[in-house]
Amino acid sequence: MDFMSLLGSMVQSTTASSKTTSSRMSTAGGGIQDLLGSLMGAGQTVKDKVGGDNLAAGGIGALLGALMGGSNSTTANTLGGGMMGLLGMMAYKALKNSMGGSSSSAAASVPQTYTQATPQQQANDAEIILTAMIDAAKADGQVDQAELTRIMNSMKSSGAGQEGMNYVIKKLQGPMETAKIVSAVKGRPELAAEVYSASVMTIDVDTQAERNYLDKLAKAMGLSQDVVNQIENLTGGQSYAC
Repeated sequence: MDFMSLLGSMVQSTTASSKTTSSRMSTAGGGIQDLLGSLMGAGQTVKDKVGGDNLAAGGIGALLGALMGGSNSTTANTLGGGMMGLLGMMAYKALKNSMGGSSSSAAASVPQTYTQATPQQQANDAEIILTAMIDAAKADGQVDQAELTRIMNSMKSSGAGQEGMNYVIKKLQGPMETAKIVSAVKGRPELAAEVYSASVMTIDVDTQAERNYLDKLAKAMGLSQDVVNQIENLTGGQSYAC
């Protein structure tokens, strides 16, 4: 299973369905666009810290276009690689900022992840991110047939094969996999931050069930409230209030 391409297809299907999410991320103060500007523009120091050239090659620019308005010309594999690059940068920034800008072991591990990860590790991480996005999509209840059809049609248009779509259907209709996610991020705070970032980016947090899910996920993965706040600020996310 090509989880990087499958992740890219899922990114396209979820961001295309949520103009509110795209809008809030595009206007988030000091958020995603600033990170991408640093990665793709003059911020060489930041780029070097996380292997910026590799991230650029992975499609960060294309990812911005897909997140903020969609790009049918972007391949699923490129979009998946771009998504992983963006999540890595967000994790680095959130972990570092939560330490008051000082260099922490957690934040320092992010560059190492992207310069030394094997293709198999990258695929494993992409699978966990994909699992997190699917769980977030059904956090406020079972995905209905209309939503399932929309996601499948979007994935098919992005080039996803039948095997990949069957995998996502099974996951969407199955139970939540929080325990699997928590086990995968154990001892890897940077991956935990990436998982939380992907979860927030997948949905508009406009129900109490979604807010409760995100809170429980963050706690189970051992993320501090400060890191959570940093991530939600980067994505322009707002806490749901009853």
